[in-house]
Amino acid sequence: MKELRIGHLSTAYHTAFILMGGRWVQEKMKVKADWSLFPTGPAMVQAFQKGELDIGYIGLPPAMIGMEQGLDIKCVGGGHVEGTVVTALPEFQPITVLGSVKETLEQFIGRKIGTPTRGSIHDVIIRKLVADTGLGDSVIIENFTWADFILEAMEDKKVAGGCGTPPLAVLANRYLNAPLVLPPSSIWPYNPSYGIIATQTMISEKPELIEGFLRIHEDACNLIREKPSKAAELAVKEIAIVKREFLQQVFKVSPKYCASLPPEYIKSTLDFIPVLQEMGYIKRSLTESEVFETSLIERVHTEAHHYDSPASLM
Repeated sequence: MKELRIGHLSTAYHTAFILMGGRWVQEKMKVKADWSLFPTGPAMVQAFQKGELDIGYIGLPPAMIGMEQGLDIKCVGGGHVEGTVVTALPEFQPITVLGSVKETLEQFIGRKIGTPTRGSIHDVIIRKLVADTGLGDSVIIENFTWADFILEAMEDKKVAGGCGTPPLAVLANRYLNAPLVLPPSSIWPYNPSYGIIATQTMISEKPELIEGFLRIHEDACNLIREKPSKAAELAVKEIAIVKREFLQQVFKVSPKYCASLPPEYIKSTLDFIPVLQEMGYIKRSLTESEVFETSLIERVHTEAHHYDSPASLM
């Protein structure tokens, strides 16, 4: 029986949990699935470097750092855009009240914002936002090896806010009454919160496996948009510690799900390259063809992308 070694994160809105919960790789592709959980994207890049994975769910910045260092992987599919949020302790005001990103971030002067490890998409975005607003070192960015620890640090008031995924925003609001001070739409249009990464060996030698995976991944993206309650029901079979209602809330925070790689997704991804260079994460630029292999998803997803299609509330 053929096998796919798949890396995934704990991020609840990734289709990985639907595929695992419904056993879609085994049942629909007739392929053995070997799933591996990683705390962050950079940790998954290390696994790719060791030859331990065939494909993975990962934010594009850490993947591009690996590519620039010679790692032979490429992005073969999308998944979600605008998945970075900033939440804060209850005394903080959201952008809807203050009016601008700069004024919102000024509330953090002399205080800390927690975010996942250096090189993660959230780390890159929050550092870019702080730099662009001229706040420099007056806002302290603290990195966490496990993104799940950010909420605990907020609860203990070791950090004043967190920059991370929609689940962080939902949990922080639920347990700490924390407002979503910078929602996804206010941060970086079309930023590629995650994509499907595959090794060049898989692309060259087993394209039918990658294409088959992209088909069920697209089916799962459509399920999240069209029937979020059903999608959540499948996912909680794998994430037993959360409830279906929680996942439905997560899906609504940033409802832009699709497997395709439209020009908007690609451009936003490539816009990260000079930022990664400025931050010292990469030394040289990368071309579009070094980052993306679009031929497989173009065969799977022939219609227009769905990132701007509103998710159902059912």
